[in-house]
Amino acid sequence: MIAKKTDGSEVEFTTTCRIDTPVEVEYYRNGGILHTVLRRMAGE
Repeated sequence: MIAKKTDGSEVEFTTTCRIDTPVEVEYYRNGGILHTVLRRMAGE
């Protein structure tokens, strides 16, 4: 991960991402919460 500070400098660090629930798996597969919600709305 590279984070940019307000002064323009960057900090680089390693992260770990966890997917713990079936809902989180669905969000991940759909590309995020917004995409999941939009797909559900389009299906109605």
